[in-house]
Amino acid sequence: MSAPTSIRINEIFHSIQGESTRAGAPCVFVRLTGCPLRCHYCDTEYAFKEGERVSVEDLKEQILAINCTLIEFTGGEPLAQKAVFPLMAELCDAGRTVLVETSNAVDISPCDPRIIRILDLKTPGSGQVDRNRMENLEDLRPADEIKFVVTDRADYDWAREMIETHDLMTRSAAVLMSPTFEQAQGLEILGCKALPPHQLAEWILADGLEVRMQLQMHKFIWDPQTRGV
Repeated sequence: MSAPTSIRINEIFHSIQGESTRAGAPCVFVRLTGCPLRCHYCDTEYAFKEGERVSVEDLKEQILAINCTLIEFTGGEPLAQKAVFPLMAELCDAGRTVLVETSNAVDISPCDPRIIRILDLKTPGSGQVDRNRMENLEDLRPADEIKFVVTDRADYDWAREMIETHDLMTRSAAVLMSPTFEQAQGLEILGCKALPPHQLAEWILADGLEVRMQLQMHKFIWDPQTRGV
């Protein structure tokens, strides 16, 4: 069977990285269409189905035409489209730093070793905790990052247990925790309430947990509902 030669793309945009250890840096975002999950707090429901198919070569040209060395593939679930794996490797060949944010529901092992993988482990409050592919944690590399979106105290306690059980602090470059923004119910998602950032901060400080708290910087620079930022 021949390798796929096109990818279904929702949007490509040049913005400021709002999360991860590279928060604040200019970044090219490549948002792929489609996701097997329906997290309650998902803020990109439009990426479930909207998009157009673009050839891998044309997509690579579009990305490289933007004057920026940092690239992130996101979604949706970017790794659900197999043509993305060789594309990311080719962008590494071109001297770009490539990040991929994945839902932890699909196999991450086909990623080129140069790619920095950000695993968004699904907490109970996501409604998708059973979709976590725990085998991915055995494939962690020192440059990878782990992310938890925390909706309440139960999520925080679950995340803390995962960090300890799987020794995530020493097996990854960073462990990230984000409080949820309020998310309205959509056509395919339940929605969720916001977790006040100070509440998450107080839990982290009380436990002496050496994680990196993050607040999705782009939602403070622009309106939280703005696309393409």
